[in-house]
Amino acid sequence: MNVRKTIFFVDDVVANLNIGKNMLSVFYQVFPVPSAGKMFDTLEKVIPDLILLDIEMPEMNGYEAIKKLKADKRFADIPVIFLTSKDDADSELEGFDLGAVDYVTKPFSAQLLLKRIEKELLIVQKEKELVEAQAELKDYAENLEAKVREKTEEVFNLQSAVLTTVADLVEFRDKLTGGHVMRTRLYLKAMVDEMVQKGVYESEIAEWDMDFFLPSAELHDVGKIAITDMILNKPDKLTEEEFNIMKSHAMVGVEAMERIISNTAKHSFLEYALRIAGTHHERWDGKGYPIGLKGNNIPLEGRLMAIADVYDALISERSYKKAFTHEEACKIIEESSGTQFDPALVDVFCNVKKEFEQIAKKNAD
Repeated sequence: MNVRKTIFFVDDVVANLNIGKNMLSVFYQVFPVPSAGKMFDTLEKVIPDLILLDIEMPEMNGYEAIKKLKADKRFADIPVIFLTSKDDADSELEGFDLGAVDYVTKPFSAQLLLKRIEKELLIVQKEKELVEAQAELKDYAENLEAKVREKTEEVFNLQSAVLTTVADLVEFRDKLTGGHVMRTRLYLKAMVDEMVQKGVYESEIAEWDMDFFLPSAELHDVGKIAITDMILNKPDKLTEEEFNIMKSHAMVGVEAMERIISNTAKHSFLEYALRIAGTHHERWDGKGYPIGLKGNNIPLEGRLMAIADVYDALISERSYKKAFTHEEACKIIEESSGTQFDPALVDVFCNVKKEFEQIAKKNAD
């Protein structure tokens, strides 16, 4: 099960806090914290999986803060990555001597910071797995019946939360895209089946629970519930300002999933839905939105949905455009390999494009 990790972003500059939250919130639950003192207040309520800690802060700087963290057994094992404009070897060495696991200089790139965080969280995860594996196996065998009851209750709560969200989506749904949700789910299944057969991204897909991944795709546009009908159902082409408002649905979708997660048991279904909602408009070349992720830094779920979503938009007639033919849509997607779309997934699409055509015809608006 994919569990959403919690990160404290500690910096006394408000602009940096906003940038950090926007950059990381697609992947993690982020707590922006304006000072080291506030960090320790927050630690009394929430224990994060990792802390991004600015060094140069008033009252208590990063070096003083990490000394206090390491002196408290409740917080000593939390990995700390220093963020600073200092780039001299002595400052970096001092940070490592005090117990930091990494040291990132400002200004940093989103891709680099995400990779550093991913690396440190993976190390922590593997260490925990080594310690807990044997105990978990024994506990599972001895408490199987209790676990089944717990899982049943978890799924029931999950279904209730999702049904509530879907009801809201139906109430406010886009009247111009009937059948889109069902078709995109079927497109994804066709692509995933082909990927499994051909061994494309085999290790990543092997960890997915298909019973939850495919249904989660139906919530990829859940953020549109916050878009006004005047824009969502506008019969003409959107203005630049209107399009920017429309683009906000990706982050709104992330926020909607976060609200559900906060009110029910964490579940891989919700994690899939969150990543798809937040990243299916990212582009392979980094020119997409909402945060401009590039290449394999875009979650595989989002890269898959990007192709399914664009194909269905192309072949669908709208009041402001005619539908492209299946052949025209395929050509556009193929020509966008390496720019808008993951080349490996475009190859998969080419292998199943006939299935896409059949799905579209069978499930027309």
